Amino acid sequence: MAAQGAGMANKGPSYGMSRQVQDKIASKYDPELEQILVEWISQQCGSGVGKPEAGKMGFQTWLKDGCVLSELINSLFSGEKPIKKIQSSPMAFKQMEQISQFLTASEKYGVVKTDMFQTVDLWEGKDLAAVQRTLSALGSLAVTKDEGTYRGDPGWFFKKSQENKRDFSDDQLKAGKNVIGLQMGSNKGASQEGMSYGRTRQIL
Repeated sequence: MAAQGAGMANKGPSYGMSRQVQDKIASKYDPELEQILVEWISQQCGSGVGKPEAGKMGFQTWLKDGCVLSELINSLFSGEKPIKKIQSSPMAFKQMEQISQFLTASEKYGVVKTDMFQTVDLWEGKDLAAVQRTLSALGSLAVTKDEGTYRGDPGWFFKKSQENKRDFSDDQLKAGKNVIGLQMGSNKGASQEGMSYGRTRQIL
């Protein structure tokens, strides 16, 4: 029995929970979103990037060397392009380096880290749903910014909440101060008598 158990443990490349985890990750991949992303990237970058075969494998192969992604992020910057050199290479480390440049440029554009995939998610196909999530976040950001660089149907992506904007106008800042003032005003008449906790409490 023990020998049989050892043989079972060594069976196949996936062991423990990894196969189930992998299946769950794979189930998050959205074929409909794939079609939207392919259409957007094709319109955003032009016919030079071509189109992939339908399905996860085609999508991964299309983006794997990082060149299409680099073209995409560069097209969203109106001035100086963040990625200076886009060069297809058969070498793995060059492809991963190109993907890494895309991720750095995307963060510079405003994509938050929690929406960012890891290089291996794409290159090794570990989590293509995460790749979709990053590209969706990028599309939403481009539509929200409305800087004239977005090409495609704005309805493909939802506009991000303006609360995420870091640059507030003077009017917004004044409105914020008024809210704080009202909150402070609501405490008028409240006594602080007896509120000695915090001063006298000591942890020995």
